[in-house]
Amino acid sequence: MPDDLDLTPAGLDALRQRVRTAQYHNLGFPGATDVDHGPIGSAWWDLLLNNVGDPEVDGLGANHTKSFERAVIEFVAEVLSAPTGRWGYITSGATEGTLQALHLARRRFPTAVVYYSTAAHPSVAKATAVLGVDTIVVRTQPGGQIDYQDLGTVVGQRRDRPAIVVATAGTTFTEAVDDLHQIQAALDDQAVTRRFVHVDAALAGIPLGLLPPDARPGFDFIDGADAIVVSGHKFLGAPMPCGILVTRTHPDPAEQPQLTYAGSPDTTLLGSRNGHTALILAHTIHTLGRDGLQARAQQARTVADHAVQRLTAIGWPAWRHPHAFTVVLRRPPAPVCERWVLVNDRADSAHIVCMPGITTAQVDEFVADLHTALTPQRPDLEPSTPDGRRPALGVQAPRAPAEATT
Repeated sequence: MPDDLDLTPAGLDALRQRVRTAQYHNLGFPGATDVDHGPIGSAWWDLLLNNVGDPEVDGLGANHTKSFERAVIEFVAEVLSAPTGRWGYITSGATEGTLQALHLARRRFPTAVVYYSTAAHPSVAKATAVLGVDTIVVRTQPGGQIDYQDLGTVVGQRRDRPAIVVATAGTTFTEAVDDLHQIQAALDDQAVTRRFVHVDAALAGIPLGLLPPDARPGFDFIDGADAIVVSGHKFLGAPMPCGILVTRTHPDPAEQPQLTYAGSPDTTLLGSRNGHTALILAHTIHTLGRDGLQARAQQARTVADHAVQRLTAIGWPAWRHPHAFTVVLRRPPAPVCERWVLVNDRADSAHIVCMPGITTAQVDEFVADLHTALTPQRPDLEPSTPDGRRPALGVQAPRAPAEATT
């Protein structure tokens, strides 16, 4: 072990304090920090909880939490309007969920082409590389949505092959949401009937699904999704990376090998899975309930709107998409970026993500630091939007910059 690795009680306490301090200044990377996991605390960490095999079959072992996993899947499936006959499991993260969804899609359509936008999460490209499938990267619109016209064009050039489309509900940089109705229309226009649509909804899937039906964008199963993955450590606030995959139909039993030693079909990508995540997510959902989760989402949007107002009030361009937790802003000066963890994908833009746990006090402190850094430069500061107009307070998206690819 390295000599400088301090595993003494004092060393571990110092590490904990450092991480807590860093967490306060982390505005750029999404992860809810307001959930109390105390009841699922240290008493559980000495137990091996292995949810091996299919979540719907308990199997031979008893050291699992599959009943909790099924409860989580049921809740998420209902939020995402999944039909009867759905299936899913808790993954190690959204990356695994996307890989599993594309694996199932390729089994159905072995000669398919996978289409995803330049705003898709890098894990999509990674998954297609692992599977060795043909891919086409589609342009995006200025605000980050996939370019539906370009999608139709490139699909039309390969209309003899099935199409697997990866849409995004909450892109990495602007939290844009791809519209499945327009994606389906693009495929319809090209008469491509052999299709599979997977939605990477890691960031925004649960908050969007909790909106009233007449307010939510077209991103879920009612709108044509065949599979959706959401993150468990973003909005739901799990203290370790995890995800929840839901598919429209159950994997074909004839194609699934049996884990004889475990007494369960081998339907999941990794086989053995962390049973603690199922316990934690089930506890969070049960404790907060649908109403509590809705209230958290609305509060996060209120904080995001507050951030837009405070930033524009000091003349610093900022905007957000409707319903988004993400606020896109002009990149702050270096002293601000050194203190606050932001996402600076490009030379001129950055974003903060007002997840549950981020407070207006944190936003105010960030804006105060920005204002202080700008004070010597105030005569040269032009408080304008990217198209040259003076910004109004509140939610706005004026000619948003092109989506980042990382």
